[in-house]
Amino acid sequence: MRIAVSAASGQIGSALTRDLEAGGADVVRLVRREARTPAEISWNPLEAGGLSPAAMRGIDAVIHLSGAPIAPRRWTSARKAVLRASRIRSTTTIAAAMAGAEPRPGVLLCASAAGYYGITGERIVDESAPAGQGFLAGLVRDWEAAAEPARAAGIRVASFRSGAVLSPKGGLLGSLLPPFRLGLGAKIGSGRQYLSWISITDEVRAIEFLLRSADASGPFNLTAPVPVTNAEFTRALAGALGRPAAFTLPPAALKVALGEVTDELLGSARVVPARLQAAGFRFDHPDIATALAALLSG
Repeated sequence: MRIAVSAASGQIGSALTRDLEAGGADVVRLVRREARTPAEISWNPLEAGGLSPAAMRGIDAVIHLSGAPIAPRRWTSARKAVLRASRIRSTTTIAAAMAGAEPRPGVLLCASAAGYYGITGERIVDESAPAGQGFLAGLVRDWEAAAEPARAAGIRVASFRSGAVLSPKGGLLGSLLPPFRLGLGAKIGSGRQYLSWISITDEVRAIEFLLRSADASGPFNLTAPVPVTNAEFTRALAGALGRPAAFTLPPAALKVALGEVTDELLGSARVVPARLQAAGFRFDHPDIATALAALLSG
């Protein structure tokens, strides 16, 4: 297959493109500068018409991963506009180019987020649950809707709603490793809030599974089947590193630093991958202990 990938140099994108190429795929990277090789396509994700339909000629599938980082920054009005544009405009640009191509690529796999469900507390939610409340849930809802031009053109579209992707190279786990290795690990508040997570290994495997599954369309939760509370995650990470984690971080301290983002990102979300498992996907790292042991063994 010839597969175009946006944000190919990011944490997920770099791991995914390596794996695709190792499997024999021809990966073409969407870049925001002038293309330098036949393995690159230049585009402007924030501009209407910023990707030529002609550039999609010969592309079998597109995996769209672009989006400005959700955290750790205050959600000012300006930042919210950046978060929306980087996801919604870029998705519209790609979907429109695919719809206008001749011949059209057959598949669009579009990144999304488990934040679609909002704060769920202890309630378990799967893909049948409606969108939640708040900025992040609204952003994800509109982000997924932006792929409509591709769907309307008969292209298979799947949105993968990822939880916190755990990798020692960045993201949540990467940021926590330095303090935890110093014995400064801490749970947040009561620690009872749920974290929906997935290892980088299973994230990549699940995306490739959806790529190969001809009937896979619509939303899929990319989260491990066993969400954990913040206290459970804290104990598991400290245990994997052989370090104590005796501290508690008051949520109010983060609220002062980050504002609104604290409420949504630290809210409890207990999301499970019902459709992914029903389609036959099997996790390498179904529980947090297995995942951390594998991720930290390198």
